[in-house]
This record gives sequence, C-alpha cells and structure tokens, in this order.
Amino acid sequence: MEKRRLGALEVSEIGYGCMGLDGSYGQTVARDEGADLIRAAFDRGVTFFDTAEAYGPFTNEELLGQAVKPFRDQVVIATKFGFGINPDGSRYGLDSRPQNIRDVVDASLSRLKVDYIDLLFQHRVDPEVPIEDVAGTIKDLIDAGKLRHYGLSEASGTTIRRAHAVHPVAAVQSEYSLWTRDVEQNGVLAACNDLGIGFVPWSPLGAGFLTGTITATTPLDATDFRAISPRFTAQARAANMALVDLIKAIATRKGATPAQIALAWLMAQGPSVVPIPGTTKLHRLEENLGAATVVLTTEDLAEIETATRQVVIEGARLPEFILTMTDKD
Repeated sequence: MEKRRLGALEVSEIGYGCMGLDGSYGQTVARDEGADLIRAAFDRGVTFFDTAEAYGPFTNEELLGQAVKPFRDQVVIATKFGFGINPDGSRYGLDSRPQNIRDVVDASLSRLKVDYIDLLFQHRVDPEVPIEDVAGTIKDLIDAGKLRHYGLSEASGTTIRRAHAVHPVAAVQSEYSLWTRDVEQNGVLAACNDLGIGFVPWSPLGAGFLTGTITATTPLDATDFRAISPRFTAQARAANMALVDLIKAIATRKGATPAQIALAWLMAQGPSVVPIPGTTKLHRLEENLGAATVVLTTEDLAEIETATRQVVIEGARLPEFILTMTDKD
C-alpha cells in the first residue's frame, strides 16, 4: 500500500478505525477476533490505527495494544483524550485541563503497553481551556518523549490555526464523506491545506450507509449508536437512498463497490487525506483496502460532484447532544 503524510508523519494511505470493535455499532467483537482483524489489516499494508480512551471506554486501547505488540515499531498508533471519563467509565463532559491531559496520556500508555504514542488527538475542544494551554501541554509531553505528534478532532479552522502557532499540528480529524461535507465550507480543510496539516476523515463510509448494505428497513440494535442518529431514522434512510443509488451506478461502471468509490473519492480530495474506515469483518476490510486501486478520473470526479450536489441529505449527522460539543468559529 502507498504512503501518505500527516504533517511529518508517514502512514498508509488508508488507515483502520478501531472504534467499532467495542460495540459502537451493536455487538462487541471478541477480543481475539478483534486482534486478528487488526493484524490482518497490518498484513495487508495498513500502518495507521486509530483508537481513543473513550472507546469502550478504555478497552479499545487495550485491544489495539495487544494486537500490534508483535510489530509495534512498524505502525502508527493514534489515540485521543478530551472527554471527562471517570474510572468506572461514566462521563462528566469535556476535560482538557493540563493535569488531566497528563494523567490520560499516562493511562493510555499503560493500556496500550507502549513507551510512546505516535499521534495524540484532542477528541473534542474544551471551551473552558484555552487551546494554547492544551497545545503547550502537548508540547511538553512530546519533549518528554511520551508523544510524537499532535492532532485535533472536530476543531474549527480558527482553533486549528491557534493551536498550530504553539506547536505544529500533524493531523485533524473530522467527519467527512460524500454525505457529510461541512469541512469544505467551515474553514477546516482550508486551514489544513494552508498549514500543511494532514486530514483524517472519520466515518468515511457514513457509518456504513454509503456501502449500500443498509436500507430503510434494516434493523438497528438498541446498543447501536445509529439507533439515535437523526440521519438513520427510517424516514431519513429512505430519503437518503438517492445518494447511495448514485454511488452504486458509478461503482458499477468503474467495476468497484460503493464503499470503494466513497473511499476513493475522499482520497482524491488531496494527497494528505487519509480515511480510517472501520469494520468487524475480514471481507469488508479487504473491500475497503481495495479502494486504493480505484482510479477516479477528472471526469469521474466532476460527475460525482454534479450528481451528489443534487441530492439533499435528510437528518443531522449526529445527535444534537454530540453536535453541541463540536468546536465552531
């Protein structure tokens, strides 16, 4: 697999998002099965793995650390801090106080069983803590050898620029896909492009919807976060199938799958865009990685742009209580 750069950090052109292994989409994957899937991704060229203390919480980091132990020095581990999480897993909002950052990093290092974290993202911007203080704390932890690179998640363009002025930001994560394109208009992609910061789209397949495997009648388990997502009500799914139908038509012509078209489109948006699709199935992992071989011509991209712009997506991308934690200019 080819490589791309997130700032000064070199990673595989497609990464692997580990969140779904811990039940975010319903059933939790058995620990050994999850580790096998992560190792299968590595065997197929993936060197960039994304987790967070909030996933589980805590257990996802443990799983990733266990899985990559045999080849730890050959992969990039990204994890995140920023939610206030009690030892019992309950939450208390956002917490990016400097001492909490230091405590979380030590705990993440222990769970991952590593000496350093390659890339640490602030999961959500804490409005109570100046971003300069956060970036300064990250810089101190990098100087101490506990971290290698600094990232931000769901941050505004202004916050990205302020943080980068204190310490270089290697990568920014935000939701981005053919049905969630806010970052094109709100200054986030512009800030990344201006400053040479890599961009990591999370939920690049629209939480599975853009793969064409979910319909208006597909049952969603009560433990699946999509069951409370406005974009996944039966009505919204029925309305949003128009986008999937367009992607399917292009995929058929290109000899690809809808998932591969969705990922290839993202990768075509810039040389430092690295999507992190997640899956719990080996055949889906192989399908996703196959996107790296899909070539979208200028004409293909223009057709996708014209077609998708004619579709109005129904439903907010996330529940309101989560969207309120998204940093805005």
